[in-house]
Amino acid sequence: MNARVAVLGTGRMGSAIARRLEATGVELVLWNRTRSRAEALGVGTVVGTPADAVAMVDVVITSLTGSDALRATFGGSTGALAAVRHQIFVEMSTAGPDVLDELAPLVAKAGASLVDAPVVGAPPFVLEGTELVIAGGERADVDRVRPLLDRLGELWHVGPLGSGARLKLVANSMLGALALIAAELETAGKDAGLDPAVTFDVLTRFVPSLAIRRAGYLEDRHQPTMFALRDLRKDLDLALSVFRRVDAHVPMTAFVRERVDEAAASDPDLDISAVIRRYAQRHSAGARPERGRGGTLEARPVGVR
Repeated sequence: MNARVAVLGTGRMGSAIARRLEATGVELVLWNRTRSRAEALGVGTVVGTPADAVAMVDVVITSLTGSDALRATFGGSTGALAAVRHQIFVEMSTAGPDVLDELAPLVAKAGASLVDAPVVGAPPFVLEGTELVIAGGERADVDRVRPLLDRLGELWHVGPLGSGARLKLVANSMLGALALIAAELETAGKDAGLDPAVTFDVLTRFVPSLAIRRAGYLEDRHQPTMFALRDLRKDLDLALSVFRRVDAHVPMTAFVRERVDEAAASDPDLDISAVIRRYAQRHSAGARPERGRGGTLEARPVGVR
């Protein structure tokens, strides 16, 4: 695919997408609300408005922080829709399906097409070209951008528009649960006298993707941030909104959201591996006894419910 591509939003994931596409020979135009962040990448042509970017390209990728950012980027006299000329938009943010329902008719009215194609995984996998991309939309539209998205990794067409956004919320809910149980078991293993590094290596046998967060779980180093706790909290809120609307039974996801909220209250900008700090507090604050269901006393860490 020799199309010129705009990337609107150069945060952690948008930057990784832009770098990967540039490395595979794609001609890029970049826009970011804070222009200096786009310029710092040193790739492509940086422009001043979303409309400027869209006017120069055939495919528009959006990778933004949420639904409000998407609305602001698409709308207005300098927004993306102001310069539409039959392009295809690939929405790769984690903003939930509702905003797609708002944008789809506007994009169609402007004469363009829309696909939602979030990625499952962290920016390092995008840079390696080993990411999973889950796309929703008309099959013809997905096939139209397949040669481009294949550069990021493996592309799955998972259903109609919005399916990718819904599946991404399922995936990030799973990621939250894994981050939490890894923190709990890593700490429990240490309490039981096990070598933390060996415990972590065993956990990665079950969840290999944990390996990229080794420094966080073993050394309390949670930067550079790959996925911030505040963003995981936002995604869990979006997920619970979708799940509850269809009366899904998701008590575990609700529990994970509570624990992530506690961690994000003190360390919002750190990587999600920082959930382990809530468990580590027991070493300094001690554990209080609590009566379990069977009538026995159980130790419960302070700050972990």
